[in-house]
Amino acid sequence: MMFLAAGLIAAAALVVGALLGPKKASETKLAAYESGVPASGSARERFPVHFYMVAMLFIIFDLETAFFYPLAVKFRAAPTFLYVQALLFVVILAVGYLYILRKGVLFWK
Repeated sequence: MMFLAAGLIAAAALVVGALLGPKKASETKLAAYESGVPASGSARERFPVHFYMVAMLFIIFDLETAFFYPLAVKFRAAPTFLYVQALLFVVILAVGYLYILRKGVLFWK
C-alpha cells in the first residue's frame, strides 16, 4: 500500500508540474548553473590527481570512524581482543598515512 501511495503521489506531482509549470525555455534557463558563476570553458577539462587522492583519504578516515563506533559499543564484551584488533587497524592506517605523506599527496604543488 505504501509503494502504491508513493507512486501515486509521485505521478500526481509530475502531472501537476507539467500542467501548471512554465512552457517557455530560454537560453538562460537551459544554461548550466554552478555557484552563481557563469559557465566558462569545457566541462571535460582535466583535474589534478590530488583532488581524487584527497577524496579517497576522506573516505578512508570516514570508514575508520564507522569501524570504531561498533567496536566502542561492544568493548566490554572482549576488551583484549577488541583492543588488539583496533591497534592493528590503526597501525595499518598509520602505514598508509606515512605512505601518502612521503608521496606528498597532502601538500599542494
